[in-house]
Amino acid sequence: MKPLIYLYCEGAETKGIAVTREKDGIHVIKTFSLSMVGSTDSTAEMPELGIESIGDEINFESLETDTSFNENSEDASDIGMLSSELAEFNLKNVSFVPITTDPSINFHVYEGEKLADKNKQLDLIVKDIEKSKGIFVSKDSIDFVELDENSFLCTFLESNVACVEMVNRLAGYHQKRYYKIETIKNAEIALANYVSRSTKFFPEDFTLVIHIGKETSKLIFLEGQKLKHIGTTLDIGTQNIHTYDVYFSKILLEMENGGIPRLDNVVLCGDDRSENLVLSFYGTFPEANVVELKYDLFDLTSLSQPQAENVSSFAIPLAAAYEFYNEKGTDLNGINILPKYIQENQKFLQFGWHSYVMLGVLFVTTFLLTFLVLSNINEINTLDTEVKRLESLQKKNEELINQITPLTNRIANFDNTQSILDSATSDTEVWGNTFESIANFIERRRNFWVTHIETASSNEILIRGYSLSRSSLTEFAREHESSILNDVLYEPLREKNAFSYSVNLLLIDE
Repeated sequence: MKPLIYLYCEGAETKGIAVTREKDGIHVIKTFSLSMVGSTDSTAEMPELGIESIGDEINFESLETDTSFNENSEDASDIGMLSSELAEFNLKNVSFVPITTDPSINFHVYEGEKLADKNKQLDLIVKDIEKSKGIFVSKDSIDFVELDENSFLCTFLESNVACVEMVNRLAGYHQKRYYKIETIKNAEIALANYVSRSTKFFPEDFTLVIHIGKETSKLIFLEGQKLKHIGTTLDIGTQNIHTYDVYFSKILLEMENGGIPRLDNVVLCGDDRSENLVLSFYGTFPEANVVELKYDLFDLTSLSQPQAENVSSFAIPLAAAYEFYNEKGTDLNGINILPKYIQENQKFLQFGWHSYVMLGVLFVTTFLLTFLVLSNINEINTLDTEVKRLESLQKKNEELINQITPLTNRIANFDNTQSILDSATSDTEVWGNTFESIANFIERRRNFWVTHIETASSNEILIRGYSLSRSSLTEFAREHESSILNDVLYEPLREKNAFSYSVNLLLIDE
């Protein structure tokens, strides 16, 4: 398999690895680190590309030969060093994978609707970023991974990626228009994915992954095997740190920001894995298990012993390589961004003798298509006329339907109205008979009162009240055979014997 070169730019330092994927795993062929003199964010002066002459056939080979590049500039010196490191590779046959981090990228937590269609999901995320941050992001500059069941962690480009510019300058240095860029990876998410796959934790464990570089450091928090929180990149590293205490204050701050209650594990990687650092972590987090990140998932036999011992300095490029090779066919999801300008720049077609054949085919095809179009103009016009006639007929039919619809609704509503009136008349008669019977009994028995009436069901009512005579209650129940005397309670009323009662009575339908 062709080698892939992973480049990670950290300030003035560029770290790179060359790897291949074989049947037995991922082979690391080379590791290298460069201290760039020029700014990695600046764009080197690209050579002017043009066709100086046309020979026997149309080609763009002159683009690669008749170019100029200022090799005396600082950028040329930087790219010269990179070119020297990659001299053993035929760069036409390799691909590059730039790795980005702050300040080229930004993160956004999306907590809205989740869709199965990734393209539609990106539309929702872009709208959410524009609404919450006031930033418009094109869909080709953003990707996302699942943070938990309810949210996505989105990564989008905010500026040019330093390593992408470096690859383009390298192509210009070798008088090429471009070198193949497969994708752009994110340092933090790639490292979190690799740690979660290479190291096992308990589901309830909270783990800190700390990557210490020469100029910056990264804090990544996991809960179990899943990403929990990415801390702000720290502007401290092996070149400018004076005491480890500054790390711990930043760690505690990020723990508070990310809702991390404790640290059960600390995983060290990067340029500093010294014993003093380990002891400092044990002193601050005595209950945490402090370990170095292992790289057993890679074949390092092609590296020299010093390179293999220092492989942790290349943790981020290695993590990106592992993520790139293991995304397909697994549940591992990483960040993959490839802006359109890179895709368009890599669409380069060289013409040769076969271009004449293609031009002939295009001419014949164009002629045939034109002939077919012209020969069918009359038929198209006829069909257009027929379409207009049918559209006119359709409008007339719609007008008739609009006239018929209200009449249909009135006919249908008549039956409904009639049934409602019949039902209301019947119910009114039933209620009238029932209340008339109750009123007649109360008129005959002056010691019987009704204080409350409510409906118990569609054909049953509940009556509550008082009586001075218990026999009146028995008489009321006997007179109304459909009634059920629920309860009778003794309740004195103004120094007289009284009884409260409740009766369920079926409505009288005569």
